[in-house]
Amino acid sequence: MQEKGVRVPVLGEDPVTEAVKVAALKPPIYHRCVSETAQCELSLMGGWSRSAVLELYRALLRAGRHLQYTDRNYYRRAVTQEFRRCQALSAPGEKEDALKRGHRAKTEGMAGVNGDRKGKKDDNGIGSAIDFVLSNAKLVLGVGGAAMLGIATLAVKRMYDRALSAPSSPTKATQSGKRSWEEPSWLGSSPRTLNRDMKQNVSRSLQTLPTSSNSFKPDYLRRAVGREGSTSKADLQRARLRLSLQEHLWAFFHERVAIPAEEQAMAKRAALDICAELRVFLHAKLPDMPLREMYLSGSLYDDLQVVTADHAQLMVPMILEKNLWSSIPGEDTIMNIPGFWLVRRENLEYFPRGSSYWDRCMVGGYLSPKSVLEVFEKLVAGSINWPAIGSVLDYIIRPVVPSETLTLEVQYEMERRLYVDFLPLLVMEDGVSLIAKPHRLAAERHENLWRESFRVAETAKLRALDQEDGGCRSACLKVAKAVCKLNPALTRLNASQLTNAILLLSEQEGDWTQEALADRFTQLLRTLVGHLEAGMLPSALSQKVNLFCELTPHEIDELGYTLYCALSDPESLLRTV
Repeated sequence: MQEKGVRVPVLGEDPVTEAVKVAALKPPIYHRCVSETAQCELSLMGGWSRSAVLELYRALLRAGRHLQYTDRNYYRRAVTQEFRRCQALSAPGEKEDALKRGHRAKTEGMAGVNGDRKGKKDDNGIGSAIDFVLSNAKLVLGVGGAAMLGIATLAVKRMYDRALSAPSSPTKATQSGKRSWEEPSWLGSSPRTLNRDMKQNVSRSLQTLPTSSNSFKPDYLRRAVGREGSTSKADLQRARLRLSLQEHLWAFFHERVAIPAEEQAMAKRAALDICAELRVFLHAKLPDMPLREMYLSGSLYDDLQVVTADHAQLMVPMILEKNLWSSIPGEDTIMNIPGFWLVRRENLEYFPRGSSYWDRCMVGGYLSPKSVLEVFEKLVAGSINWPAIGSVLDYIIRPVVPSETLTLEVQYEMERRLYVDFLPLLVMEDGVSLIAKPHRLAAERHENLWRESFRVAETAKLRALDQEDGGCRSACLKVAKAVCKLNPALTRLNASQLTNAILLLSEQEGDWTQEALADRFTQLLRTLVGHLEAGMLPSALSQKVNLFCELTPHEIDELGYTLYCALSDPESLLRTV
């Protein structure tokens, strides 16, 4: 019996011809596999040729359709990349060697994956699959990659060997045609079943697991299966990948993102001590300075700080006379920078310079945040005896130099440090909050610009949305902040940009349940890539404000490239930290 499309040589004793004859007595799958192998053998007999390469390429791709324990997409990409790499070969000897290596990988894979398994034990199939992965890893990944893959694969095989013992008889199915007990999901991604003989040899801990296969599926996968009834293999594979990312995200959240309550309490206590010392000093040193009561703020007090409790903000509200100062939006000035404001001195003809305490910080008729910071810096960094205060509080306190704003470093334990930002704050009549934090790129050219702060409103909106539907927006934000904090290539993405990206995404996507964290995190990465490509991230509270305006084109390109590469493997962002 001759397979269609196979040219059998005239020599009757040829081993390939014999293989084709034997294949006629085998099942269809084996018959097809042997025929494909015969085609490759015949192509090799004639030496390297374009048709031989194409035939080997098609045979390797067909072999990948029957893989159970190896990711088929990865196998297909690896084979394609290897063939593309070999396109550059020019020497006839190198081409022949490459063709032989590919044929050898094909024949070794066929023996373990698509061969006749009748009468073999289930565990032997796993060993054959492992052998197939390792043999192809030598071809695709090289010696070093194959060694690393071999270590990981053999570790998985040992787990199987410890958990399972080989049955003494072939697997028997129940009358309904289904196996009576399914293997726990942590033993592998393939839904391979166990027979009753193997149940007796499974460890006692495994026997206590649920016996229903649906117990090991995520809720959204069970719902999908219940609705459609016949979910395709591709959908199931995508669901397993989402489940894997979901598990990794929550594990990362609990192990790296969340800060222990004890550490948060100690950091808050240290920040409160610094705030009390500054309050007493300023009231004693400058009793006539028009200030409201200082207070602590920041992500530490919003339960949005990640990794370590190392940052707090000390807000210093300034009092301005209503008839002497007015605010002008940045887009209404010649500078045209939305999100920044000018504070102009008014009525100088009726109230001359010196009528307001803050006239001393005026530059060109406008209140300069740089001058305000210089006044406080002379007091906080130059006048306060921080070593003496630190010895009393059992802290090590020192100003951070240089710094965009006035920042104090507080070492309250041997390995724990807290950075406290001293931020003068203006609250205008229309409710706009302005802080003395200069523009990162235009600080020297626009030193009179005050930054508008949306943090309080953004945090309130994020929490309100989560409270309405019990969503995972805050958890997604904290994971994203931790990834950016621990990944050097993403440190330029700040909390405000990530928060607004999630708020904008919430307007388009309604499913923010805890089970959808993996999907929303991946969608957040895709959204950020789109905004970086456009060079524009509008604020969710003010569409005219571009939150990327303080990034250079090079930084935007670097951020976009890093996130784009992570789209194909989001878990890589968790592994880099």
